[in-house]
Amino acid sequence: MNINIYYGGRGIIDDPTLFVINKMQEILEELRVNVTRYNLYECKNTIPMLPQTLKEADGIILATTVEWYGIGGYMQQFLDACWLFGDKEKIAEIYMCPVVMSTTYGEREAKLNLSTAWEILGGLPCSGICGYIENTVMLEMNEQYIRIIEKKAESMYRSINQHMACFPASNQAVKQKIAVPKSTNLTPQETEQLSQYVSDDRYVQRQKQDIQELATLFRDRLSEEETDHEEAYLASLKKAFKPKAGFQAEYAISIEERKKKLVITVNGAQMECSYGPAGRPDVEMQLGKATMEDIVSGRMTFQRAFMSGVMKAKGDFGILRTLDQLFVFSEKAL
Repeated sequence: MNINIYYGGRGIIDDPTLFVINKMQEILEELRVNVTRYNLYECKNTIPMLPQTLKEADGIILATTVEWYGIGGYMQQFLDACWLFGDKEKIAEIYMCPVVMSTTYGEREAKLNLSTAWEILGGLPCSGICGYIENTVMLEMNEQYIRIIEKKAESMYRSINQHMACFPASNQAVKQKIAVPKSTNLTPQETEQLSQYVSDDRYVQRQKQDIQELATLFRDRLSEEETDHEEAYLASLKKAFKPKAGFQAEYAISIEERKKKLVITVNGAQMECSYGPAGRPDVEMQLGKATMEDIVSGRMTFQRAFMSGVMKAKGDFGILRTLDQLFVFSEKAL
């Protein structure tokens, strides 16, 4: 039989919980039980790994001290890790005995919290120990208190050895209906590796640096793509431009997948084109990227695109018809 003890206190010399679990460990070892102690304050950087130590356990003791309020941070972290990384099928076979000693108010509530948490995880609760101990010496010198501790250890041994059944708890039924954790679809081996990585501060910091570097890389690439988009079609327009003496007009073309409009300004022999906001254009057009590709490749004209309905336009339609005279594309213009 294997029993693990998880101690969630601070490890101070006069902690009454330490006396209780030491006495319980002594009794269990006399019964030929393999007992392994885990002091959570010593394992604070590896707490996410500890649920993996449950694999070989037949029973566990969750021991903590109420020094001001509640079960303490270390024990809460361990229970969180059991919920996130623990093997629920294995936990369902493990008996748990809660041990809570208090130097202030709240030992009964803390003991109940441990039992409830273990039941929600699917485990089997045993009758535990809780008490208010103002002075550890009083506990050590009282034979009746020591006898209670011994009886609890023996009772836990019998529960595990005889595989005593427990009545189903309502919090397990509620958990199955509304508190089912999201599945991570990980194997136990992958879960164990994840727990190890989570507890490795250097690994976490390295991951953050890698994420920042990747974010910078993709941001730079996105900037390059946006720059490429802003240059699209400009060279083709400049190459296909045929000046018309005395003609002045401004065109604004909205192309799908482009945030900015393509603005073309013609003033006699001068032509400027760029992406940006349009002032008061004479003609506004809206077309798809594929249609624009057909036009600059010489497979379609602006007028045909408008007449076929693949391009929408508003403004001076006489100036719109002139657009095909200003820009004469060939199949090599692209």
